[in-house]
Amino acid sequence: MDRLVYVAMSGAKEILNAQAANNANLANANTIGFRADLTAFQTQQVTGAGLPSRAYATDTSAGWDASSGVLQHTGQPLDVAIKGAGWLAVQASDGTEAYTRAGDLHLDPSGVLMTAAGNAVLGDSGPITVPPETAINIGGDGSVSIVGQGQPATSISTVGRIKLVNPPAASLTRGADGLFRSTGDTPVVADASVKLEPGTLESSNVNIAESMANMIELARSYEVQVKAMKAAEDNAAQSSKLLQPS
Repeated sequence: MDRLVYVAMSGAKEILNAQAANNANLANANTIGFRADLTAFQTQQVTGAGLPSRAYATDTSAGWDASSGVLQHTGQPLDVAIKGAGWLAVQASDGTEAYTRAGDLHLDPSGVLMTAAGNAVLGDSGPITVPPETAINIGGDGSVSIVGQGQPATSISTVGRIKLVNPPAASLTRGADGLFRSTGDTPVVADASVKLEPGTLESSNVNIAESMANMIELARSYEVQVKAMKAAEDNAAQSSKLLQPS
């Protein structure tokens, strides 16, 4: 009976892990630039003494969905979306370079260009700082231009250029903070071919209908595992009765 119990128990445990990942995707369905996590079940043979007669289910991360979300025009001067492949370079909380697709930017009180999550946007020589201005514009190449306070509207100056990169998707890993980093935390070289769409934001690439259907399927699969554990318990009880002296 123990084989059935442990097989069903491992299946139920891994289904809960998959459900957690699916729920996280649903929770970020409206998060700008979010990339959905992918999971997959696989059979894991139990190793050790004796014959290899047992195999359990395991839920493993299959990476993340690299497809683009829908571009939504906002008209806001600090909203940017990347056309096709590419990433914005930002400074993570630990000071390292990281990457994001979230282009809902703003200026903090000291004039540093920030993401909505509070990460400084990096330029060619570190975080981009904007002096006092009356107008600001981000170009398709990532250049940040302003009209300084007290200057005529025709006096436009470039104060920085957002670092845009395009590393292979396989070389990036997502951190607990939601930012992506290159393997070995080595900064990626800027790529001039990456272009921005000013006044636009990219939505999450989570497919809500698919995630909802997956949630229902996982819930039913969990019920099957629980019923299997109950069946093992009932079988054990019946076996005990058969072994009792009459």
